[in-house]
Amino acid sequence: MTDQLIAPPTVEAPPASWWRNAVIYQIYPRSFADSNGDGIGDLPGISRRLPYLRDLGVDAVWLSPFYASPQADAGYDVSDYRTVDPIFGTVADAEELITGAHALGLRVIVDLVPNHSSDQHDWFKRAIAEGPGSPFRDRYHFRPGQGADGELPPNDWPSIFGGPAWTRVEDGEWYLHLFAPEQPDFNWEHPAVRDEFKTILRFWLDLGVDGFRVDVAHGMVKEAGLPDIGDTGEWHLLGAGESPFFDRDGVHEIYRDWRRILDEYPGERIAVAEAWAPTLARVANYVRGDELHQAFNFSYLGTAWNAHEQRAIIDESLAAMREVGAPTTWTLSNHDVVRHTTRLMQKVEGDAAGRKATAVDDEAGLRRGRAASALMLALPGSAYVYQGEELGLPEVIDLPPEARQDPAFHRATGQDGYRDGCRVPIPWSGAEAPYGFGPDGGGSWLPQPESWARLSVAAQAGVPGSTLELYRAALAIRRDNPALAPTDNLTWVSAPAGILAFDRSAPGVPGFRCTVNMGAEPVEIGRPGEILLASGPLEGDPDNIILPPDTTVWWSVAR
Repeated sequence: MTDQLIAPPTVEAPPASWWRNAVIYQIYPRSFADSNGDGIGDLPGISRRLPYLRDLGVDAVWLSPFYASPQADAGYDVSDYRTVDPIFGTVADAEELITGAHALGLRVIVDLVPNHSSDQHDWFKRAIAEGPGSPFRDRYHFRPGQGADGELPPNDWPSIFGGPAWTRVEDGEWYLHLFAPEQPDFNWEHPAVRDEFKTILRFWLDLGVDGFRVDVAHGMVKEAGLPDIGDTGEWHLLGAGESPFFDRDGVHEIYRDWRRILDEYPGERIAVAEAWAPTLARVANYVRGDELHQAFNFSYLGTAWNAHEQRAIIDESLAAMREVGAPTTWTLSNHDVVRHTTRLMQKVEGDAAGRKATAVDDEAGLRRGRAASALMLALPGSAYVYQGEELGLPEVIDLPPEARQDPAFHRATGQDGYRDGCRVPIPWSGAEAPYGFGPDGGGSWLPQPESWARLSVAAQAGVPGSTLELYRAALAIRRDNPALAPTDNLTWVSAPAGILAFDRSAPGVPGFRCTVNMGAEPVEIGRPGEILLASGPLEGDPDNIILPPDTTVWWSVAR
């Protein structure tokens, strides 16, 4: 590799804002902490664990949906956007959580699900009850079927969860659902839908939330006429091909409206797009200066553990976001993909996020996962940490079929339904399940492995070399080191094959270097400066460090 300085920004750099360099911790509420012993995590449980997140060193928490829902898809089927599902608590509990987080210096981002509602939403129930011609049917996508008696779906669109994206109701009409039949898609051409979500935004902003993660942000607008897609093979949410139902240009008008609302509120409220698009340049459209603030970088998440590919996607990501003046985001795990301690050990073809995990060497997976985390946290921009990754949790691959609740697991085709493995409740303490997840005598909604006793928070807290302490140290350095300020400066450093190395710097302070061995053999790299952090044990002598495979080192470099 040759030295390379990434070009200066092509747009004027905006002022530093909290979200440009934030570390945001994703909480999957049903799997974080249970306060009442029913085996399901809840908002009071989260509130009681907020000091742990403060001590971890994150800047904000993002909560997956906790709204009223029949739970056909773990809360991503919302029946009432202005209340809390009783399994998670009450609106008062949500207010207490927000207030408590703010008192600890943490911001709160909540999930918003605008592409579809639950089939138990009042609008949809009225659309069904009132029959053809009901004005409520116009708020969704109801159509007559094809064929002599309308017995065929209106078009050939597939559901992401498998099967057709259409379900026929008793009166003969069909309705569109890009996900489960219990999740009918809204018609975003209807003004009532647009107005409704503006009021939903204001409801939660008035309660004090600091922003929204926008679910399926690329999916709300459909191509006029709902044309067939033809024989394009199997579709996945993680696919990035062009389609008439994803990444249509009309979504950007919606987000410009939302940005104006967010900007009305003090404290820099933000919105984050879960946007899958054919290219990073298309993803960048969602974070132009008058739209949303961040977009998840799924291209990075899906990149193989390979120095050449990692360098290429880092360069491409920084360049794409720089064009619109937005920060790049980085993430390795979330509630929809195999945990990276397992995924990065697999050779996955097709779906790079590795939806169906297979057995790997847990020790080797943890070593690589720790190295990947240290690399991610050294990159310029904002980082997302999924609950439990700071403990080094692996994917749970042996859940019994009767325990699984992912709706796609029970369908014949489409998204293959193995998301439950990353959603197993996290371990807090103790030698037996549920490891402090809830009160004594309670269980957990998904079974936890016996091996997780050694991975609990209590087992790792204060233990030198543990994954939890690695994250705490990395987040402290990231927060306090001026060279890691919220800019996109990054200079690649010449390194042997299999080694990825880059510098970051700020005027008047020592530089920062990150060195990662992604190869199969130890490599002698010398000693460029003082070691700040290492993801694993190092070899060699003080002057000639030998960097083992799957190891990342942070250095303070004299200037």
